[in-house]
Amino acid sequence: MATQRKAEITPVPPLILIVGDGPLDLSWVYSLADDRTCQVETGCSGYAAILRLERLPTPDLVFLDAEMPGMDSLETLRQLRLRQPSLRVVMLTSAHDPQEVVRAVHLGAEDCLLKPCTKESIGKLLQWGVQQTAGGEGRLPELVEVLADGSTFVASSPAMRKLRALVGEVAATDIPVLCTGESGTGKEVIARLLHLLSRRNHHPFLKVNCAALPGELLESELFGYEQGAFTGAVRPKPGKFELCNKGTILLDELAEMPPQLQAKLLHVLQDGEFTRLGGRARIKTDVRVVAATNVDIFAALASNRLREDLYYRLSAILLEVPPLRERREEIPALLRHFLVKYGGKAGLPSRRPSAAMMDFAVLYDWPGNVREMENFAKRYLALGERALADGNGSYAWQRTIHAVSPTGEEDRNRFPNLKAHINGVKQDAESTIIRRTLEQTNWNRKEAARILQVSYKTLLGKLRDYALDEPQAGNTIASLAAQNADQG
Repeated sequence: MATQRKAEITPVPPLILIVGDGPLDLSWVYSLADDRTCQVETGCSGYAAILRLERLPTPDLVFLDAEMPGMDSLETLRQLRLRQPSLRVVMLTSAHDPQEVVRAVHLGAEDCLLKPCTKESIGKLLQWGVQQTAGGEGRLPELVEVLADGSTFVASSPAMRKLRALVGEVAATDIPVLCTGESGTGKEVIARLLHLLSRRNHHPFLKVNCAALPGELLESELFGYEQGAFTGAVRPKPGKFELCNKGTILLDELAEMPPQLQAKLLHVLQDGEFTRLGGRARIKTDVRVVAATNVDIFAALASNRLREDLYYRLSAILLEVPPLRERREEIPALLRHFLVKYGGKAGLPSRRPSAAMMDFAVLYDWPGNVREMENFAKRYLALGERALADGNGSYAWQRTIHAVSPTGEEDRNRFPNLKAHINGVKQDAESTIIRRTLEQTNWNRKEAARILQVSYKTLLGKLRDYALDEPQAGNTIASLAAQNADQG
Protein backbone atom coordinates (compact mmCIF):
# COMPACT_ATOMS: atom_id res chain seq x y z
CA MET A 1 0.00 0.00 0.00
CA ALA A 2 1.37 3.38 -0.95
CA THR A 3 2.15 5.65 1.95
CA GLN A 4 0.14 8.85 1.93
CA ARG A 5 2.23 11.96 2.11
CA LYS A 6 1.20 14.50 4.67
CA ALA A 7 0.17 17.79 3.10
CA GLU A 8 2.70 20.54 3.64
CA ILE A 9 1.33 23.93 4.62
CA THR A 10 3.43 26.84 3.47
CA PRO A 11 3.04 29.80 5.86
CA VAL A 12 1.81 32.97 4.19
CA PRO A 13 4.17 35.89 4.86
CA PRO A 14 2.50 38.94 6.41
CA LEU A 15 1.30 41.66 4.07
CA ILE A 16 2.64 45.11 4.94
CA LEU A 17 1.02 48.21 3.43
CA ILE A 18 3.21 51.32 3.46
CA VAL A 19 1.41 54.61 2.91
CA GLY A 20 3.63 57.64 2.36
CA ASP A 21 4.55 60.42 -0.01
CA GLY A 22 7.11 58.78 -2.30
CA PRO A 23 8.93 55.44 -1.96
CA LEU A 24 12.32 57.00 -1.22
CA ASP A 25 11.10 58.43 2.10
CA LEU A 26 10.38 54.94 3.46
CA SER A 27 13.07 52.95 1.68
CA TRP A 28 14.46 51.69 4.99
CA VAL A 29 11.09 50.08 5.76
CA TYR A 30 11.22 48.25 2.43
CA SER A 31 14.68 46.89 3.13
CA LEU A 32 13.64 45.58 6.54
CA ALA A 33 10.51 44.03 5.10
CA ASP A 34 12.51 42.29 2.39
CA ASP A 35 14.95 40.94 4.98
CA ARG A 36 12.04 39.40 6.88
CA THR A 37 10.30 37.94 3.79
CA CYS A 38 7.24 40.12 4.13
CA GLN A 39 4.96 41.03 1.28
CA VAL A 40 5.11 44.78 0.73
CA GLU A 41 2.58 47.02 -0.97
CA THR A 42 2.64 50.80 -1.16
CA GLY A 43 0.23 53.67 -1.42
CA CYS A 44 1.10 57.31 -2.03
CA SER A 45 -1.96 58.84 -0.35
CA GLY A 46 -4.80 58.22 2.05
CA TYR A 47 -7.23 57.74 -0.82
CA ALA A 48 -5.00 54.99 -2.24
CA ALA A 49 -4.92 53.21 1.13
CA ILE A 50 -8.73 53.32 1.43
CA LEU A 51 -9.17 51.93 -2.07
CA ARG A 52 -6.69 49.14 -1.25
CA LEU A 53 -8.99 47.86 1.53
CA GLU A 54 -11.71 47.17 -1.01
CA ARG A 55 -9.86 44.12 -2.31
CA LEU A 56 -8.34 41.04 -0.69
CA PRO A 57 -6.11 40.10 1.00
CA THR A 58 -6.39 42.60 3.85
CA PRO A 59 -3.01 43.95 5.02
CA ASP A 60 -1.72 42.56 8.33
CA LEU A 61 0.02 45.82 9.24
CA VAL A 62 -0.14 49.37 7.86
CA PHE A 63 2.63 51.95 8.23
CA LEU A 64 0.95 55.34 7.82
CA ASP A 65 3.16 58.39 7.36
CA ALA A 66 1.68 61.38 9.17
CA GLU A 67 2.92 63.81 6.51
CA MET A 68 1.07 63.15 3.28
CA PRO A 69 -0.50 65.29 0.57
CA GLY A 70 -4.24 65.27 0.05
CA MET A 71 -6.27 63.57 2.74
CA ASP A 72 -5.09 64.28 6.29
CA SER A 73 -3.34 61.31 7.95
CA LEU A 74 -5.71 61.33 10.94
CA GLU A 75 -8.72 61.32 8.64
CA THR A 76 -7.08 58.49 6.70
CA LEU A 77 -6.65 56.57 9.95
CA ARG A 78 -10.28 57.17 10.88
CA GLN A 79 -11.52 55.97 7.49
CA LEU A 80 -9.30 52.89 7.55
CA ARG A 81 -10.49 51.89 11.01
CA LEU A 82 -14.10 52.59 10.03
CA ARG A 83 -13.86 50.19 7.10
CA GLN A 84 -11.72 47.59 8.90
CA PRO A 85 -11.95 47.89 12.74
CA SER A 86 -9.42 45.08 13.27
CA LEU A 87 -6.81 46.70 11.00
CA ARG A 88 -3.50 47.37 12.79
CA VAL A 89 -2.10 50.79 11.90
CA VAL A 90 1.24 52.23 13.02
CA MET A 91 1.62 56.00 12.65
CA LEU A 92 5.03 57.42 11.72
CA THR A 93 5.11 60.96 13.09
CA SER A 94 7.51 63.84 13.46
CA ALA A 95 8.05 65.78 16.71
CA HIS A 96 5.98 68.83 15.78
CA ASP A 97 2.62 68.32 17.45
CA PRO A 98 2.26 66.09 20.53
CA GLN A 99 -1.53 66.40 20.34
CA GLU A 100 -1.38 64.57 17.02
CA VAL A 101 -0.26 61.42 18.83
CA VAL A 102 -3.11 61.77 21.32
CA ARG A 103 -5.64 62.04 18.51
CA ALA A 104 -4.07 59.11 16.65
CA VAL A 105 -4.31 56.93 19.77
CA HIS A 106 -7.96 57.88 20.29
CA LEU A 107 -8.68 56.99 16.66
CA GLY A 108 -7.26 53.49 17.22
CA ALA A 109 -3.62 53.61 16.12
CA GLU A 110 -1.86 50.47 17.33
CA ASP A 111 1.41 52.33 17.86
CA CYS A 112 3.03 55.68 17.08
CA LEU A 113 6.72 55.81 16.18
CA LEU A 114 8.75 58.99 16.14
CA LYS A 115 10.68 59.62 12.91
CA PRO A 116 13.37 58.85 12.16
CA CYS A 117 12.49 55.37 13.46
CA THR A 118 15.18 52.93 14.44
CA LYS A 119 15.62 49.69 12.55
CA GLU A 120 15.17 47.83 15.83
CA SER A 121 11.72 49.30 16.50
CA ILE A 122 10.52 48.63 12.94
CA GLY A 123 12.07 45.16 13.00
CA LYS A 124 10.18 44.23 16.17
CA LEU A 125 6.91 45.40 14.67
CA LEU A 126 7.53 43.35 11.55
CA GLN A 127 8.37 40.32 13.66
CA TRP A 128 5.11 40.87 15.52
CA GLY A 129 3.33 40.94 12.15
CA VAL A 130 4.84 37.54 11.31
CA GLN A 131 3.54 36.14 14.62
CA GLN A 132 0.08 37.56 13.92
CA THR A 133 -0.10 35.85 10.53
CA ALA A 134 1.09 32.57 12.10
CA GLY A 135 -1.77 32.72 14.63
CA GLY A 136 0.24 34.01 17.60
CA GLU A 137 -1.21 35.47 20.75
CA GLY A 138 -1.21 38.97 19.32
CA ARG A 139 1.01 40.66 21.86
CA LEU A 140 3.02 43.67 20.85
CA PRO A 141 6.83 43.33 20.84
CA GLU A 142 8.44 44.03 24.18
CA LEU A 143 10.28 47.31 24.65
CA VAL A 144 12.70 47.61 27.60
CA GLU A 145 14.64 50.81 28.24
CA VAL A 146 17.09 51.06 31.14
CA LEU A 147 17.60 54.69 32.19
CA ALA A 148 20.75 56.28 33.58
CA ASP A 149 19.63 55.95 37.22
CA GLY A 150 18.97 52.21 36.83
CA SER A 151 15.19 52.53 36.56
CA THR A 152 13.47 50.71 33.71
CA PHE A 153 10.67 51.58 31.33
CA VAL A 154 8.93 48.48 29.95
CA ALA A 155 6.28 48.54 27.23
CA SER A 156 4.63 45.31 26.08
CA SER A 157 0.98 46.34 26.28
CA PRO A 158 -0.73 48.65 23.78
CA ALA A 159 -1.41 51.21 26.54
CA MET A 160 2.26 51.51 27.53
CA ARG A 161 3.50 51.59 23.94
CA LYS A 162 1.12 54.43 23.18
CA LEU A 163 2.27 56.19 26.35
CA ARG A 164 5.89 55.74 25.24
CA ALA A 165 5.10 57.25 21.84
CA LEU A 166 3.38 60.21 23.51
CA VAL A 167 6.36 60.77 25.82
CA GLY A 168 8.65 60.82 22.78
CA GLU A 169 6.49 63.49 21.14
CA VAL A 170 6.09 65.62 24.26
CA ALA A 171 9.81 65.48 25.09
CA ALA A 172 10.62 67.73 22.14
CA THR A 173 8.57 70.57 23.66
CA ASP A 174 8.87 72.63 26.84
CA ILE A 175 5.21 72.33 27.79
CA PRO A 176 4.53 71.47 31.47
CA VAL A 177 3.29 67.92 32.01
CA LEU A 178 0.93 66.41 34.56
CA CYS A 179 1.48 62.71 35.21
CA THR A 180 -1.29 60.79 37.00
CA GLY A 181 -1.68 57.23 38.20
CA GLU A 182 -1.81 55.06 41.30
CA SER A 183 1.06 55.03 43.75
CA GLY A 184 3.97 52.92 42.53
CA THR A 185 2.97 52.77 38.86
CA GLY A 186 6.17 54.43 37.65
CA LYS A 187 5.35 58.12 37.28
CA GLU A 188 8.91 59.08 38.23
CA VAL A 189 10.25 56.75 35.53
CA ILE A 190 8.03 58.54 33.01
CA ALA A 191 9.40 61.90 34.16
CA ARG A 192 13.00 60.69 33.88
CA LEU A 193 12.35 59.25 30.42
CA LEU A 194 10.80 62.56 29.38
CA HIS A 195 13.92 64.39 30.55
CA LEU A 196 16.26 61.88 28.89
CA LEU A 197 14.55 62.28 25.51
CA SER A 198 14.45 66.10 25.69
CA ARG A 199 17.00 68.72 24.68
CA ARG A 200 17.51 69.33 28.42
CA ASN A 201 19.09 65.93 29.05
CA HIS A 202 22.56 67.44 29.61
CA HIS A 203 21.20 69.56 32.45
CA PRO A 204 19.96 68.57 35.94
CA PHE A 205 16.91 66.45 36.72
CA LEU A 206 15.70 67.12 40.27
CA LYS A 207 12.83 65.59 42.19
CA VAL A 208 10.93 67.26 45.05
CA ASN A 209 8.41 65.32 47.13
CA CYS A 210 5.76 67.89 48.03
CA ALA A 211 4.30 65.62 50.72
CA ALA A 212 7.58 65.18 52.60
CA LEU A 213 7.94 68.77 53.88
CA PRO A 214 5.64 71.28 55.61
CA GLY A 215 4.68 74.36 53.61
CA GLU A 216 7.40 76.75 54.89
CA LEU A 217 10.21 74.28 54.37
CA LEU A 218 8.85 73.28 50.98
CA GLU A 219 8.84 76.91 49.83
CA SER A 220 12.48 77.39 50.86
CA GLU A 221 13.37 74.06 49.24
CA LEU A 222 11.83 75.11 45.93
CA PHE A 223 12.74 78.79 45.79
CA GLY A 224 15.62 79.19 48.27
CA TYR A 225 16.02 81.93 50.89
CA GLU A 226 18.07 85.00 51.69
CA GLN A 227 20.26 85.50 54.74
CA GLY A 228 18.11 86.46 57.74
CA ALA A 229 14.86 85.32 56.13
CA PHE A 230 14.14 83.29 59.28
CA THR A 231 15.91 82.16 62.41
CA GLY A 232 18.85 79.97 61.41
CA ALA A 233 19.19 81.43 57.89
CA VAL A 234 22.83 82.51 58.44
CA ARG A 235 23.65 82.49 54.72
CA PRO A 236 21.63 82.60 51.47
CA LYS A 237 20.68 79.33 49.85
CA PRO A 238 19.50 78.70 46.27
CA GLY A 239 16.37 76.61 45.76
CA LYS A 240 15.65 73.78 43.37
CA PHE A 241 14.35 76.12 40.66
CA GLU A 242 17.74 77.86 40.58
CA LEU A 243 19.79 74.68 40.78
CA CYS A 244 17.69 73.08 38.04
CA ASN A 245 17.98 75.93 35.54
CA LYS A 246 17.84 74.59 31.93
CA GLY A 247 16.82 71.18 33.31
CA THR A 248 13.69 69.34 34.45
CA ILE A 249 12.08 69.37 37.89
CA LEU A 250 9.63 66.70 39.07
CA LEU A 251 7.09 67.91 41.63
CA ASP A 252 5.87 64.64 43.10
CA GLU A 253 2.59 64.51 45.06
CA LEU A 254 1.59 67.94 43.76
CA ALA A 255 -1.83 67.87 45.45
CA GLU A 256 -0.07 67.91 48.86
CA MET A 257 1.40 71.37 48.15
CA PRO A 258 -0.30 74.14 50.20
CA PRO A 259 -2.65 76.36 48.12
CA GLN A 260 -0.62 79.56 48.67
CA LEU A 261 2.48 77.81 47.41
CA GLN A 262 0.52 76.52 44.41
CA ALA A 263 -0.21 80.16 43.56
CA LYS A 264 3.52 80.99 43.62
CA LEU A 265 4.24 77.97 41.44
CA LEU A 266 1.62 79.18 38.95
CA HIS A 267 3.44 82.52 38.64
CA VAL A 268 6.71 80.71 37.97
CA LEU A 269 5.06 78.72 35.19
CA GLN A 270 3.55 81.87 33.67
CA ASP A 271 6.43 84.35 34.06
CA GLY A 272 9.54 82.17 34.37
CA GLU A 273 10.73 84.08 37.44
CA PHE A 274 10.40 84.07 41.23
CA THR A 275 11.83 85.58 44.44
CA ARG A 276 13.68 83.80 47.21
CA LEU A 277 12.10 83.59 50.63
CA GLY A 278 12.86 86.91 52.36
CA GLY A 279 14.18 88.46 49.13
CA ARG A 280 13.01 91.10 46.65
CA ALA A 281 15.14 90.47 43.58
CA ARG A 282 13.42 88.67 40.71
CA ILE A 283 15.31 85.56 39.62
CA LYS A 284 14.73 84.20 36.13
CA THR A 285 14.68 80.47 35.52
CA ASP A 286 14.20 78.16 32.56
CA VAL A 287 12.88 74.88 33.99
CA ARG A 288 10.64 72.18 32.49
CA VAL A 289 8.07 71.27 35.16
CA VAL A 290 6.66 67.77 35.40
CA ALA A 291 4.06 67.32 38.14
CA ALA A 292 2.82 63.97 39.43
CA THR A 293 -0.03 62.93 41.67
CA ASN A 294 -1.87 59.75 42.65
CA VAL A 295 -5.06 61.45 43.87
CA ASP A 296 -8.38 61.75 42.08
CA ILE A 297 -7.84 65.00 40.17
CA PHE A 298 -11.50 66.01 39.99
CA ALA A 299 -12.07 65.28 43.67
CA ALA A 300 -9.00 67.40 44.51
CA LEU A 301 -10.35 70.26 42.37
CA ALA A 302 -13.82 70.02 43.95
CA SER A 303 -12.35 70.21 47.46
CA ASN A 304 -9.97 73.07 46.53
CA ARG A 305 -7.07 70.84 47.40
CA LEU A 306 -5.68 71.57 43.94
CA ARG A 307 -6.02 75.02 42.38
CA GLU A 308 -8.07 74.96 39.21
CA ASP A 309 -5.88 77.50 37.38
CA LEU A 310 -2.75 75.50 38.21
CA TYR A 311 -4.40 72.31 36.97
CA TYR A 312 -5.29 73.86 33.63
CA ARG A 313 -1.77 75.24 33.32
CA LEU A 314 -0.28 71.79 33.85
CA SER A 315 -2.81 69.58 32.08
CA ALA A 316 -2.11 70.71 28.52
CA ILE A 317 -0.21 67.41 28.40
CA LEU A 318 -1.74 64.75 30.65
CA LEU A 319 0.09 61.42 30.93
CA GLU A 320 -1.95 58.70 32.64
CA VAL A 321 0.05 55.67 33.80
CA PRO A 322 -2.20 52.59 34.08
CA PRO A 323 -1.88 50.29 37.10
CA LEU A 324 0.12 47.08 36.70
CA ARG A 325 -2.99 44.89 36.89
CA GLU A 326 -4.20 46.52 33.65
CA ARG A 327 -0.95 45.84 31.78
CA ARG A 328 0.02 42.36 32.85
CA GLU A 329 2.10 41.96 29.68
CA GLU A 330 4.84 43.99 31.41
CA ILE A 331 5.00 41.80 34.52
CA PRO A 332 7.49 39.12 33.29
CA ALA A 333 9.95 41.68 31.88
CA LEU A 334 9.79 43.89 34.98
CA LEU A 335 10.26 40.93 37.30
CA ARG A 336 13.26 39.65 35.35
CA HIS A 337 14.77 43.13 35.44
CA PHE A 338 14.47 43.40 39.22
CA LEU A 339 15.91 39.92 39.76
CA VAL A 340 18.94 40.83 37.62
CA LYS A 341 19.25 44.28 39.21
CA TYR A 342 19.38 43.02 42.81
CA GLY A 343 20.73 39.50 42.33
CA GLY A 344 24.23 39.18 43.80
CA LYS A 345 23.99 42.57 45.55
CA ALA A 346 23.44 43.52 49.19
CA GLY A 347 24.07 39.92 50.21
CA LEU A 348 21.24 38.58 48.03
CA PRO A 349 21.90 35.49 45.88
CA SER A 350 21.17 35.38 42.17
CA ARG A 351 18.07 33.40 41.21
CA ARG A 352 16.13 32.71 38.06
CA PRO A 353 12.36 33.02 38.25
CA SER A 354 10.66 29.64 38.53
CA ALA A 355 7.55 28.78 36.53
CA ALA A 356 5.48 28.80 39.73
CA MET A 357 6.73 32.23 40.72
CA MET A 358 6.12 33.68 37.27
CA ASP A 359 2.60 32.25 37.15
CA PHE A 360 1.88 33.77 40.54
CA ALA A 361 3.27 37.15 39.46
CA VAL A 362 1.10 37.32 36.36
CA LEU A 363 -2.04 36.37 38.31
CA TYR A 364 -1.48 38.65 41.31
CA ASP A 365 -3.13 42.11 41.18
CA TRP A 366 -0.16 44.06 42.65
CA PRO A 367 -2.07 46.77 44.57
CA GLY A 368 1.29 48.45 45.23
CA ASN A 369 2.13 48.25 41.51
CA VAL A 370 5.76 48.30 40.33
CA ARG A 371 7.08 49.40 43.73
CA GLU A 372 5.50 46.35 45.39
CA MET A 373 6.92 44.10 42.68
CA GLU A 374 10.42 45.49 43.27
CA ASN A 375 10.20 44.61 46.97
CA PHE A 376 8.77 41.19 46.13
CA ALA A 377 11.74 40.50 43.83
CA LYS A 378 14.13 41.20 46.73
CA ARG A 379 12.10 38.89 48.93
CA TYR A 380 12.20 36.12 46.30
CA LEU A 381 15.97 36.48 46.00
CA ALA A 382 16.29 36.12 49.77
CA LEU A 383 13.76 33.31 50.38
CA GLY A 384 13.28 31.52 47.07
CA GLU A 385 9.98 29.66 46.69
CA ARG A 386 9.14 30.37 50.33
CA ALA A 387 8.48 33.96 49.27
CA LEU A 388 5.25 32.69 47.71
CA ALA A 389 4.00 31.14 50.93
CA ASP A 390 5.14 32.97 54.07
CA GLY A 391 4.65 36.52 55.23
CA ASN A 392 1.58 38.40 56.35
CA GLY A 393 -0.95 36.59 54.16
CA SER A 394 -0.85 39.02 51.24
CA TYR A 395 -0.75 36.04 48.93
CA ALA A 396 -3.51 34.17 50.74
CA TRP A 397 -4.19 31.51 48.13
CA GLN A 398 -0.55 30.41 48.42
CA ARG A 399 -1.04 29.21 52.01
CA THR A 400 -1.85 25.68 50.80
CA ILE A 401 1.58 25.31 49.19
CA HIS A 402 4.00 22.80 50.69
CA ALA A 403 1.51 21.79 53.41
CA VAL A 404 2.79 18.65 55.15
CA SER A 405 0.83 16.01 57.03
CA PRO A 406 1.96 14.69 60.47
CA THR A 407 3.51 11.69 58.71
CA GLY A 408 5.84 14.00 56.84
CA GLU A 409 4.21 13.40 53.46
CA GLU A 410 2.18 15.89 51.48
CA ASP A 411 -1.54 15.31 51.78
CA ARG A 412 -2.40 15.65 48.09
CA ASN A 413 -6.12 15.17 48.65
CA ARG A 414 -6.41 18.09 51.06
CA PHE A 415 -3.73 20.35 49.57
CA PRO A 416 -3.59 20.60 45.77
CA ASN A 417 -0.19 20.91 44.14
CA LEU A 418 0.96 24.37 43.08
CA LYS A 419 0.77 23.81 39.32
CA ALA A 420 -2.80 22.50 39.45
CA HIS A 421 -3.89 25.36 41.70
CA ILE A 422 -2.30 27.97 39.45
CA ASN A 423 -3.89 26.46 36.36
CA GLY A 424 -7.28 26.58 38.03
CA VAL A 425 -6.88 30.21 39.09
CA LYS A 426 -5.58 31.14 35.62
CA GLN A 427 -8.56 29.51 33.89
CA ASP A 428 -11.02 31.22 36.23
CA ALA A 429 -9.38 34.60 35.60
CA GLU A 430 -9.30 34.07 31.82
CA SER A 431 -12.94 33.00 31.73
CA THR A 432 -13.97 36.06 33.77
CA ILE A 433 -12.01 38.48 31.56
CA ILE A 434 -13.50 37.00 28.36
CA ARG A 435 -17.05 37.17 29.73
CA ARG A 436 -16.65 40.80 30.87
CA THR A 437 -15.22 41.82 27.49
CA LEU A 438 -18.09 40.14 25.66
CA GLU A 439 -20.60 41.89 27.90
CA GLN A 440 -18.93 45.24 27.17
CA THR A 441 -19.21 44.60 23.42
CA ASN A 442 -22.79 43.26 23.59
CA TRP A 443 -21.35 39.83 22.71
CA ASN A 444 -19.77 41.03 19.48
CA ARG A 445 -17.14 38.31 19.23
CA LYS A 446 -15.03 39.99 16.56
CA GLU A 447 -14.77 43.20 18.57
CA ALA A 448 -14.04 41.21 21.74
CA ALA A 449 -11.24 39.33 19.95
CA ARG A 450 -9.75 42.64 18.85
CA ILE A 451 -9.85 44.06 22.39
CA LEU A 452 -8.38 40.87 23.89
CA GLN A 453 -5.72 40.78 21.14
CA VAL A 454 -6.39 37.19 20.14
CA SER A 455 -7.53 35.75 16.83
CA TYR A 456 -11.25 35.22 16.24
CA LYS A 457 -10.62 31.46 15.99
CA THR A 458 -8.81 31.45 19.35
CA LEU A 459 -11.70 33.28 21.02
CA LEU A 460 -14.25 30.78 19.67
CA GLY A 461 -12.11 27.97 21.06
CA LYS A 462 -12.05 29.64 24.49
CA LEU A 463 -15.84 30.03 24.41
CA ARG A 464 -16.17 26.29 23.81
CA ASP A 465 -13.59 25.42 26.50
CA TYR A 466 -15.29 27.54 29.16
CA ALA A 467 -18.86 26.90 27.94
CA LEU A 468 -19.54 30.61 27.66
CA ASP A 469 -22.90 31.22 25.99
CA GLU A 470 -24.58 34.50 25.19
CA PRO A 471 -27.50 35.15 27.57
CA GLN A 472 -30.91 34.87 25.95
CA ALA A 473 -31.99 38.50 26.06
CA GLY A 474 -34.64 38.25 23.35
CA ASN A 475 -34.72 40.25 20.16
CA THR A 476 -33.59 43.51 21.70
CA ILE A 477 -32.04 46.17 19.53
CA ALA A 478 -28.67 45.70 21.29
CA SER A 479 -28.64 41.93 20.80
CA LEU A 480 -29.71 42.16 17.17
CA ALA A 481 -27.05 44.80 16.48
CA ALA A 482 -24.42 42.63 18.16
CA GLN A 483 -25.48 39.61 16.06
CA ASN A 484 -25.33 41.63 12.84
CA ALA A 485 -21.91 43.05 13.71
CA ASP A 486 -20.65 39.60 14.64
CA GLN A 487 -21.75 38.19 11.32
CA GLY A 488 -20.41 41.09 9.28
